Amino acid sequence: MKILARKKREEAPSGGNAPWLNTFADLMNLLLCFFVMLFAMSEVDAEKFQHIAISLSNSIGIFDGGGKAFGDGPLISSGMSQLNELDKYTTSMGKQGHETKIENEGDYDPTTKENTEDADFEGSLSEALELMKEKMQEVSDDMYSTVEELTQEYSLGDYVELSIDPEFRYVQLTMKGSILFDSGKANIKSEARPILSKIGDILTNFDGYIIEIIGHTDDRPMTSPTFKDNNWLSSARALNAAEFLIENNNLDPRNLKYSGRGEYEPIADNTTSEGRAKNRRIEIRIFNEYSGR
Repeated sequence: MKILARKKREEAPSGGNAPWLNTFADLMNLLLCFFVMLFAMSEVDAEKFQHIAISLSNSIGIFDGGGKAFGDGPLISSGMSQLNELDKYTTSMGKQGHETKIENEGDYDPTTKENTEDADFEGSLSEALELMKEKMQEVSDDMYSTVEELTQEYSLGDYVELSIDPEFRYVQLTMKGSILFDSGKANIKSEARPILSKIGDILTNFDGYIIEIIGHTDDRPMTSPTFKDNNWLSSARALNAAEFLIENNNLDPRNLKYSGRGEYEPIADNTTSEGRAKNRRIEIRIFNEYSGR
């Protein structure tokens, strides 16, 4: 009996009989949470530290022994850090601490400078955009005046309609498709070549600017064996016009773009013959951005 009793006394205590380990683990977890919060707040000084401490004490009781929880998760005092809720919680604590600071001192608002800087930035951006729009409008107006004068000089008023993009990106010359092409065909008519050549002379005054040629048709299905649909027809017309301007007026092909939009961008009602005639057109856009080529 004496031997058994002595063996029981000599057995080492298990981990469960050392309650200080639980307290130490809780302390480490709380310290981890605390320093993660400090790191997330970017600026730390003695004054802010004091208000963070007040917020922590009022919110989760770190300095009063813990035992309070946030959200629906386990208690902080049980050793759970709840890092998945930390970002949202530090935000609310920062707001609470900020309100406490203003209530106590009345004249301290750390967000005032940031809000003022944001407002100044937005104001400067709006002014810059407005200034840029005014400059684009000024350039587009000058380009329009130049094209208008040249159109009158070359007696093209009956063949060309001028307009300016509402966003002041380009000046546009619009020609009826029937002037340049026969129905269902993409070859430029011989009698239309002098007209297109004069338009090319106008375009040479904008050397280095991007020029885009766009073909459009009405919505009637294609019956030509050469082109399977209106997309092919409008694209071929734009390409032939571009090639003519390159060969006849020496326009730089690097600054010349062309595309066909088929029937998908009508400007008039396709149910009438007048509307369909307006939709069959070629648009030449002179963009106000200088490419430098």
